[in-house]
Amino acid sequence: MSDLCHECGIVAVYHLPGKEVSPLCPLGDASQVTRLLPRMLLDLQNRGQLSAGISTWNPNRPSLIDTYKDVGTVTEVFRLSHSGKSESLMQRLAGRAGIGHVRYATCGQEDRNYAQPYERHHIEKRKWFSFAFNGQLANYPQLRQRILEEDDHHLIRQNDTEIIMHEICREMSGDRRPTLVEVMREVSRRFDGAYSLTLLTAQGSLLVARDPLGIKPLCYAIEGPLFAAASESVALLNLGLRPENIRSLEPGTALVVSSDGVRLERFADSPRRAHCFFEWIYFANVASTLDERSVYLSRTALGVELARLERQERLVELDEQTIVVPVPDTSKPAADAMAFELGLPSREGLIRNRYLGRTFIEGSSSRLEKAALKYIPLREVLEGKRVILVEDSIVRSTTMRVLLAKLRSAGGAREVHVRVACPPIIAPCFYGIDMSTVGELFAPPYLQDGRLTAEAQDRMAEALGADSLRYLPVEAVARAIGLDASQLCQACITGRYPTRAGEQLYQIALQERSSDRRTYEICAASTEGGGRTA
Repeated sequence: MSDLCHECGIVAVYHLPGKEVSPLCPLGDASQVTRLLPRMLLDLQNRGQLSAGISTWNPNRPSLIDTYKDVGTVTEVFRLSHSGKSESLMQRLAGRAGIGHVRYATCGQEDRNYAQPYERHHIEKRKWFSFAFNGQLANYPQLRQRILEEDDHHLIRQNDTEIIMHEICREMSGDRRPTLVEVMREVSRRFDGAYSLTLLTAQGSLLVARDPLGIKPLCYAIEGPLFAAASESVALLNLGLRPENIRSLEPGTALVVSSDGVRLERFADSPRRAHCFFEWIYFANVASTLDERSVYLSRTALGVELARLERQERLVELDEQTIVVPVPDTSKPAADAMAFELGLPSREGLIRNRYLGRTFIEGSSSRLEKAALKYIPLREVLEGKRVILVEDSIVRSTTMRVLLAKLRSAGGAREVHVRVACPPIIAPCFYGIDMSTVGELFAPPYLQDGRLTAEAQDRMAEALGADSLRYLPVEAVARAIGLDASQLCQACITGRYPTRAGEQLYQIALQERSSDRRTYEICAASTEGGGRTA
């Protein structure tokens, strides 16, 4: 699945005072710990390639918090291919603590002003902070309208990151001196949606928090003098942190790190979980473990589910002319497992051109052009074969249509049967994935009263140019991940949302299915015009 946009990724580090020197800390120097941030962001590059940035805290420089960010990949933004420029930048940003972010735009414009972290300067150190977050507020239009209606307020940007910044500022205003956890407690009462965030103050305090539903992943580790946190465990493992020290942050809880040490506190009740199932199927690095569930093993289990479905359906002749081919790269564990279960060879019949970037970064026309160049069929593997093509999901179908045509024309495949390790995407996401309209989705027009029938899948196969097409059923997802369905957010495959604002946005999306505007934009226009609100 190559035409769906990734989310964002966040990281944080802190050199704990009074702790022994550790080889994990660069040069053994507390002021150099922020050198780890670009390394960690590289491991989260899969979560966003539009922009990158870090904020660092150093009590020994005039600018207690210094922020550097720009549009581009981590390597581009931090000049990692130019040692001299990179070293100069790291010297400037050296500090005892820092936060970082990689971004793909799900809301707002694609320019430097929307890159995170966001820094808010203030003469009072307790009110001077920088923060970054992964997620999306489903009630962003209402929060924005509320701010604009108060006094003579003005907002510069069209995104929820600015809203979060102002809501935090609201809690810090005047002579009030709330703790960071108290700030989170108050703002969480107004937020509806997904948010894992990091916040760094000029007083040298670091907050790491995860929303009460745990929609977005977040993990942390403490080893010697080093505290580190990241959206995915792979960013911590590659620092050399021991796996047994890496833990997932519980939903509704926050970690506060300061010169006094590390403190874990609950800021909101968390009666249920709603972990985004797409993290295991597609978004997360295959080497990561999220909420004690391995991404690799989950994808392997999806392949076993596909094999079970294939045995039931018996649509493809499984002989020496049949091969299983994954769509690189996220589909490979599922394809390998499916092939093993069926006694078929799994072959890399498609080679991905890694120098093109990701198709989701571009607009729809560029996406189509990139899709045509992104994969190179291997004719020596495919010619005359009956191909079972394994894909992790189909959202808009842009890449799949192009890919199927190339498998036949350039690859010489005799038959191509598509198997999708995910149920059909039938509803938008309002929690951080860039698919917020019903009209852009491939599957809904083919479903019969929302039901996935054999006839519906046959018509989809014909539309795509495949010999056959089969999706996994919804219940297979929870089995593969190893979590109960009640602990997962599966809104995009069920139409049932874990929050009130998400449900209401879905109703608007259904009513406006012919519109090419994002549902957030429609809702914002309605609220500003005094009309319907979510």
